[in-house]
Amino acid sequence: MSDTWHSEQTPPEPRLGPGHWVRFAFRALLLVIFILPGLALILVIRLFEKPLCGLRRPVSGRVQQLFGRYALWVARIPLRVTGRPMTGPGAFVANHSTWLDIFSLAAPVRLIFVAKSEVAAWPGVGPLARICGTIFIRRHRREARVQQGVLTARFKAGQRLLFFPEGTSTDGRRVLAFKSTLFASFLTQDLRDLLHIQPVTVIYRAPAGQDRLFYGWWGDMSFAGNLVKVFGARRQGSVEVIYHDPLKVADFNDRKSLALACEQAVRGGMPWDWQRSD
Repeated sequence: MSDTWHSEQTPPEPRLGPGHWVRFAFRALLLVIFILPGLALILVIRLFEKPLCGLRRPVSGRVQQLFGRYALWVARIPLRVTGRPMTGPGAFVANHSTWLDIFSLAAPVRLIFVAKSEVAAWPGVGPLARICGTIFIRRHRREARVQQGVLTARFKAGQRLLFFPEGTSTDGRRVLAFKSTLFASFLTQDLRDLLHIQPVTVIYRAPAGQDRLFYGWWGDMSFAGNLVKVFGARRQGSVEVIYHDPLKVADFNDRKSLALACEQAVRGGMPWDWQRSD
């Protein structure tokens, strides 16, 4: 992983015995058997959905939601949801710990992910994200106006977008300062009176007997190695997704105050002894 958060503290690599590899292979097979036909189904649905519904995704969005629920079920990771996701147009902003966030956040509610453009080139993840409708953002000023137009069109179509304002993944036990640049897109004249932003805290609790950083994925950790470790684990921990009260964009004068309010809400949802920032 490049352009990401680093820490000297990393969890010890678990010893992967034959049983671990058997569990991983079985669960990976279950995932592939479901997801490959599911992706094909999404492509077929979009052939009819796009001309009939435009940017709205009333059917394919539900299939994507099933992906999240099924992946967590296959991995045997229980999901707990606290609070209520908003139903109107707007954005979710969440802390980012691991590739598992894709499933954990997609399972409770239909949404569209917004990711940095580099993700599109990741093996396996990139094509999957494209088929599921992820919006890829390039961090270049010369493209800012075009990307603002894309986001505005999505919001006006009633879509709910999910952003990771930290800009990177961490060990899951802290919330980094939110980058305020993306929040400027919510404060345009066309959107500020229309949108709400809902902060979301995602908490992973390690399996019994495992290092507390078990689910974190950051720095130079390989995706394949982390995938094998998590999906082949005999015991799993859990994930909790906490939806905080939505914030009305019109109540904020600038992007920095809006970003800070969201950051504080997300950090406030972490267990009190985890609340750190670097």
